[in-house]
Amino acid sequence: MRKRWWRLLWAVGRRPVRGCRVLVFDAEERVLLIRHSYGEGGWMLPGGGIGRGEDAVAAGAREVLEETACRLAGVVALGQSADSSMAIRHEVHLVAGWTVDMPRPDGREIVAAGFFAPEALPEDLSPRLAEALAGYLTRAKAARPAPPR
Repeated sequence: MRKRWWRLLWAVGRRPVRGCRVLVFDAEERVLLIRHSYGEGGWMLPGGGIGRGEDAVAAGAREVLEETACRLAGVVALGQSADSSMAIRHEVHLVAGWTVDMPRPDGREIVAAGFFAPEALPEDLSPRLAEALAGYLTRAKAARPAPPR
């Protein structure tokens, strides 16, 4: 039903669907990955929709908190891309942040969440994430705010 609604909005020239994906790092520089209760079941980055008038950084922090109960610090925007793979226009913002919290999946949308070292990622990553993650990690680490002195 949601896909049909998005296609209808796209067909009448409405704005693209805006969303975000969030790279969340812990103190050991491991990245947080999640599994949804729906879809193909591969591990992916947390994220979701950006509300009308909402900033991508705020949306990323909100989505991570809702999905995993992790509070983010040092949140930065890394850029955006366009995606029209589902016959609808998506505007996807990439955001990065750091946390000291342990992830707790919400149990509805997210059924599993955990931190993984970049050199020890699970084999069943989402195909799109597997292709892009190395570049994402490089961008996030370059954009990390300097620790306070």
